Amino acid sequence: MTCLYSPSQNQRGSTMQSIRYFSSDPVPLEMHKARTVQKLNLAPIEDRKAAIEGAGGNTFLLRNKDIFLDMLSDSGVNAMSDLQVAAMARADDSYAGSESFFRMAEAVENMFGTRYLLPAHQGRAAEHILAQAFVKPKPDSTAIMNYHFTTTKALITFLGGKVEEIVIPEGLKVNSDHPFKGDMDLEKLAELTAEIGPENISFVRIEAGTNLIGGQPVSLGCLRAVSEFCHNHGLLFVFDASLLSDNLYFMAVRDPLCAGRELVDITQEIGQLADIIYFSARKLGCARGGAITTNRFDLYDQMREFVPLFEGFLTYGGMSVREIEAIAVGLNEALDFEVINQTPIFVAEFSRQLQARGIPVVTPPGGLGLHLDAKAFLPHLSQDRYPAGALAAAVFVAAGARGMERGTMSEQREPDGSERFAEMELLRLAIPKRVYTLSHITYVVDRLAWLWENRDLVGGLRYVEEPEVLRFFFGRLESDSDWMDRLVAAFRRDFGGSL
Repeated sequence: MTCLYSPSQNQRGSTMQSIRYFSSDPVPLEMHKARTVQKLNLAPIEDRKAAIEGAGGNTFLLRNKDIFLDMLSDSGVNAMSDLQVAAMARADDSYAGSESFFRMAEAVENMFGTRYLLPAHQGRAAEHILAQAFVKPKPDSTAIMNYHFTTTKALITFLGGKVEEIVIPEGLKVNSDHPFKGDMDLEKLAELTAEIGPENISFVRIEAGTNLIGGQPVSLGCLRAVSEFCHNHGLLFVFDASLLSDNLYFMAVRDPLCAGRELVDITQEIGQLADIIYFSARKLGCARGGAITTNRFDLYDQMREFVPLFEGFLTYGGMSVREIEAIAVGLNEALDFEVINQTPIFVAEFSRQLQARGIPVVTPPGGLGLHLDAKAFLPHLSQDRYPAGALAAAVFVAAGARGMERGTMSEQREPDGSERFAEMELLRLAIPKRVYTLSHITYVVDRLAWLWENRDLVGGLRYVEEPEVLRFFFGRLESDSDWMDRLVAAFRRDFGGSL
């Protein structure tokens, strides 16, 4: 048995979706205007090749000055609204008891209906507190998830715990028409619970907008079913709301259980279903910070000692009060359909244009960004040559756009040192909220179309410096041939002196 749903037409309209065109094909229409801009730099292709080689073939190690379009992540690089910037001016500077904290707590309570709030400086800091509080130092301590996120898994295994992933089978299919590929398999949840024993399960975690499998959403029906199971078996239900804004959009337009409901009504139900909710505000609130929230004082009490130990005092948690003010406004804006629909609509258009050119992408398009299927893009590369990482390097050389490898490089090696090959080899081209325009998307589509025609030129990568933990962040690699030179030569042949 899996979490069930029924596909439906859009359940909610919006200003953008209600616009009809007279003489043009419909395109995404930004429901905001730019008032502060940042200059971009598009360097010659030879300089781009030198930059990625200098970065050890790892897009994380590129300098921003060498990048044209930074599509690495939406974390901390989403554009803030005018109201967020204005709110920062009234920040209440205080080590303890800042009014800025209480305004953020009010915004969190408005969104989730939760009473207790623990601030943290970002999402992985919240994960660290959760791991410290609930991952037990015993061999069978296991966290069950729909799918892992890199830092979540690393923090749990660092403390000696294990991670089990039980996303539904559709979630691991690159191409599907399933609208909620992030749902958890309830049958497997029951089997694992019986096998491991409830006493050995640290918590059950559901991640909204499942990051590593293409930004795929979770349905409300799944959350209800998992919540009921956890409460019937004495398990702790944890909800990662970092990518909730995109997930909330998909709930509103795809999920019949959410048809006609206000967004705040949906988020408050989620707040009642989960025992603990945490989030990176760098994503959900479009500002730099994070938080854990709950309605249970016993859980709050169990976690709060770690905030002053690892983060800061209970009313700032490692954040500046200016960021706390911006988060409070950002959370309220995340309940505005015209705000949360922008990224998914742009991702869908990005996907449509690439599919029209035969370029392999994850379907249905999810949130966060466009996900290229590196296995299908570079079928001549085996997984031990890191095709998603190689594609990320090739896209930077061809377009000056920085994406993020979401494949085998993002996995941890097995305890015996062997590779754990990822289920999917994806290159994510994130679309930070309210940052890029349709012309930027069109440019990247054009360069990807060229790269697709020249895909046989792209070779693999190999590690020359490989950290044991989170190697994708700062490991260094090199090309396994002169393929980057050949790619540059082909670019000059086809584009002449063009950048």
